[in-house]
Amino acid sequence: MNEVAQISEFGKILIFLITGIILLCLIFFLNRLLAPNNPTAEKLTSYECGEEPTGNAWLPFNSRFYVIALVFLLFDVEMVFIFPWATVFGNHEIIAADPRWGWFALIEMFVFLGILIMGLVYVWRKGDLDWIKPKPTIPTTNSRVPAALYDKINIQQNAFKIKEFALESVTTDMAAPVAAATPDAPPVRKPMFKPTFKKPANDA
Repeated sequence: MNEVAQISEFGKILIFLITGIILLCLIFFLNRLLAPNNPTAEKLTSYECGEEPTGNAWLPFNSRFYVIALVFLLFDVEMVFIFPWATVFGNHEIIAADPRWGWFALIEMFVFLGILIMGLVYVWRKGDLDWIKPKPTIPTTNSRVPAALYDKINIQQNAFKIKEFALESVTTDMAAPVAAATPDAPPVRKPMFKPTFKKPANDA
């Protein structure tokens, strides 16, 4: 009589996750307990491959780095999909029950890899993986407005000249109306008290 398993496959996965979390928390606790805590200015600086960091860490990165990250992510996810296929293809019990499962899994995985490789070749041939494109494409539009009209507008805008800022003329022009507008203004009153400062007494 076959014994019934007391724990299912999902229960094993749950025990594995709980054990991993407990071990991770234990390692962090031991690290905090045993590791010396002596922060210095040099330790708190950002690590740049062993070189002295210069400037601010918040810098704009080139957008081409994101293309490399997306390609890496694509093939990283591909490996996640290959793992279940490998388990089915390498299971002798499934293949012994029905040999068609092995061939079906093999063909399906080749189709999946072929689609990804075709996409990679397409992007490669298009030049999107190059760091600097050798032949930049000039954008075109189907606008009905002739290019001569844009040139005419640019010439008209360049014809207008902005006056240069002169501080002396502005101050003199603004001071004259103020003086003329207030001829009967009362004189500025002087303060009623005069501050006095005590001189230090000479020791001699």
